[in-house]
Amino acid sequence: MPWKESSVMEERLRFVARLLDGEGMSDVCREFGISRKTGYKIFNRYKEHGLEALCDRSRRPVRYANQLPAQVEQMIVRLKRDKPHWGARKIRELLIRRLAGDVRIPAKSTVHAVLDRHGLVKRARQRRRTKAQGTPLSRALLPNQLWCTDFKGEFKLGNGRYCYPLTVTDQASRYVLMCEALETTKQNNAFTAFERLFEEHGLPEAIRSDNGVPFAAPNGLYNLSKLSVWWLRLGIAIERIRPGNPQQNGRHERRHLTLKKEATRPAGMNILQQQARFDEFVSEFNTERPHEALEMKMPAEVYAPSTRPYKGLPQIAYPFHDKDKLVTACGRICMHRKKINISTALAGQKLGIKEVDDAIWLLSFINYDLGYIDLEQKTLQPIDNPFGTRLSPMS
Repeated sequence: MPWKESSVMEERLRFVARLLDGEGMSDVCREFGISRKTGYKIFNRYKEHGLEALCDRSRRPVRYANQLPAQVEQMIVRLKRDKPHWGARKIRELLIRRLAGDVRIPAKSTVHAVLDRHGLVKRARQRRRTKAQGTPLSRALLPNQLWCTDFKGEFKLGNGRYCYPLTVTDQASRYVLMCEALETTKQNNAFTAFERLFEEHGLPEAIRSDNGVPFAAPNGLYNLSKLSVWWLRLGIAIERIRPGNPQQNGRHERRHLTLKKEATRPAGMNILQQQARFDEFVSEFNTERPHEALEMKMPAEVYAPSTRPYKGLPQIAYPFHDKDKLVTACGRICMHRKKINISTALAGQKLGIKEVDDAIWLLSFINYDLGYIDLEQKTLQPIDNPFGTRLSPMS
């Protein structure tokens, strides 16, 4: 059997205890459903570090690629305050003279990003920026201000295949907009499901999700996925809960518990039977079940379709930028015969670029600034994450 979700720590303890009792590695690994390589890794960790080694280890990198030493960042800020009219290029020259031979000198785009982060860069035009950390999640008061989405945990159907229910609810009215029985969490199926949903109910102002696939891409720029980029193109803001904090999507998660009890036990024999059970649940939940938070009204009595119809993707224009660039299929843009890696999630999208300092270009997508391009380094220097996870005062 695989590791139990409830307590991986306890399962590892049981695994190690069996080995200490003299049972063979192959037999124990087979019973726990793991490879011998994983088994030896766990056992060797225990022998070297004791019980503490059986806890989950942090996956946070020791050092981020673009992270500067704190002393260097403080020096950049101090130099800029001493010379408020100097740009990143001149500030970097001062750094070279003062730190030559001691530390690696950051690129101009990195210096400019530091100045921007500390509010020391004036922009020609204020853009809509969303703070990455510390900004509360929105709390919807009217229908279609905020939709919440997630995949309910997969489960086996009667034919042995897995079902992955994709659910969407309106936060204000509690109306279940969609419960789609899918055979995979891949983004193509999610695209099709959301397009049908938008055609039927119109577009919301924002969608809240967790940081998993297909809503986010763990290795992409600002964790943008093709699905979330599509939402942004449609004028839908994206909200992400903080990793490991499902309570930030509490109303939606609570509805999953009800769905699990009433529509998956027992599961349907196949995906079509299971979809029929989901449809029955959604109909009853929306039209027959009173809700305490709605003063015992049914969700269907409160919800109304959005006034923003789905009409496909609108055109993008950057009137306040110097030019625009199309992201190639491999996630790059070309400037002055140089290729700069951006993100494959933005492939096919038009980005705006504007020179904000000598040889430093601001890169934007719709109303969001993505970072600074340094042509000498041929890199994109990200700034504060405009789509970052946020704090939540209430679910």
